[in-house]
Amino acid sequence: MELELILVGTAYLAGLITSRLYFPPLVGYLIAGYVLHALGIHPDATLAHLADIGIQLLLFTVGLKLKLHSLLRREVLSVGGLHLLIVTAVSVGIFFALGGHLSGGLVLGISLAFSSTVLAIKVLEDNGELSTLYGRDVLSILILQDIVAIGLLAVTSGKQPTPWALGLLLLPLLRPVAYRFLNASRAAELKLLLGVSLALAGGMLAEKVSISSDIGALLMGVMLAGHPKTDELAAKLWGLKEAFLVAFFLQIGLTDLPGYDELIQALWLLAALPLQGLLFFTLFLLVGLRARTAFISSLALMTYSEFALITASAVVDAHWLPPVWEATIGLAVALSLAVAAPLNRVSHRLFALLAPFLTRFERQTNHPDRLPGSVGIAEWLIIGMGRTGLSAYQAFCQQDKRVLGLDADPTVLEALLAEGRRVIYGDAEDNALWESLPLNKIKGIILAVPDFELRALAITQLQLRQFQGHIGTVCLLDDEEAKLRALGADFVIHPFIEAGTQLAAQLLSSPAADKT
Repeated sequence: MELELILVGTAYLAGLITSRLYFPPLVGYLIAGYVLHALGIHPDATLAHLADIGIQLLLFTVGLKLKLHSLLRREVLSVGGLHLLIVTAVSVGIFFALGGHLSGGLVLGISLAFSSTVLAIKVLEDNGELSTLYGRDVLSILILQDIVAIGLLAVTSGKQPTPWALGLLLLPLLRPVAYRFLNASRAAELKLLLGVSLALAGGMLAEKVSISSDIGALLMGVMLAGHPKTDELAAKLWGLKEAFLVAFFLQIGLTDLPGYDELIQALWLLAALPLQGLLFFTLFLLVGLRARTAFISSLALMTYSEFALITASAVVDAHWLPPVWEATIGLAVALSLAVAAPLNRVSHRLFALLAPFLTRFERQTNHPDRLPGSVGIAEWLIIGMGRTGLSAYQAFCQQDKRVLGLDADPTVLEALLAEGRRVIYGDAEDNALWESLPLNKIKGIILAVPDFELRALAITQLQLRQFQGHIGTVCLLDDEEAKLRALGADFVIHPFIEAGTQLAAQLLSSPAADKT
């Protein structure tokens, strides 16, 4: 228990300090790992096991939101595939020129082309952007990389997936059974236990057929995707997943403490990382994405993957590379996560500063992330077509009002368009959206996005555009209403308070209220 207390306590203190310095807590966890290693504390099997569970829970929750057809989109296959090929070719050339083993350079080169799944997904989740168009592109590219990683892991470990591995593709056939269990699990703790059980079961099944347990957990989440309660299940797993992931970040620093030579090599790798980001940005632009989408997606992918730690160890054991590369790659991964985490938190602000330069390179093509140049005959706009936004949309339609919905989630748009709704793509966090929308004939806008910062940003942009119509929005916390009104919102509704008021009004107006 003493070791566990030291690990958890040090991680907490380091995370607290870094968060006070406006860095994400995970940067503190990485630093804590190196500090503990310098003090002579080394990781044990328990910490590695907890880290594995954290990653499995993370990928399970990702699978709950994954649409398999998103992997087949042009920008995923072309950008993800070309990036892997180019980075691998350059890395192999460099290793060979330096006299390194060609096979070791090939394996490590592919590994260095991978991005950190843990960091990218965590950043997107924290920012509420996992369901946006660029969030889904990033997620799909990460999954494509994971699929390649399965084959690479087989090469480095000497193992190959067994013929039974194809049986994992039959997991969707168990969907009716899984749905029944989820429907029967009404208590919150039962949903939590079901989610953990399914994630671990997927990981165990994958390991039995010599495939990464992370892929098995992801596929198990995909099996449940589409159930109405998946959002609730993901919310229940959130805190538990975050706690287990602390072990993963601690483990990176605890693995080894590099020397001076390894530090220099790691810094060279870190200096090369912006070139990978530039490559991603260029490829995204070539497939027709806007500069903003390309920039934010590239920044999320501009890291070295934790998977490189595994392959570095394998190529060293095979005597394809000298042992110093283990410590070098470990430090390079840690540094890339430490740098990328705070940058991704301010990715939208960074793009706003660089937009005048970056937008010059956009291609003028039709793509789903194109800004709407017109709202047609619409007089009312609804930003965010979730449950609240859709309800408002239907209320406008019932009164024959000219209403248009905007949403940043391509799957939401696809479903609503199939139902005959008038909706278009629009990301409220994109300042250019407000500049492109013809607001002069709009009578009112409802902001139904869940994130408070996003609602506040949208109101601020509308005020800067001198919007003359009404602005309506929601508040989820008591102190939000005053802030939103101060920014310029005309109507602010608290859903829970409004629900109680409406229930009381309906009961009092019903015939039963007159009974004595």
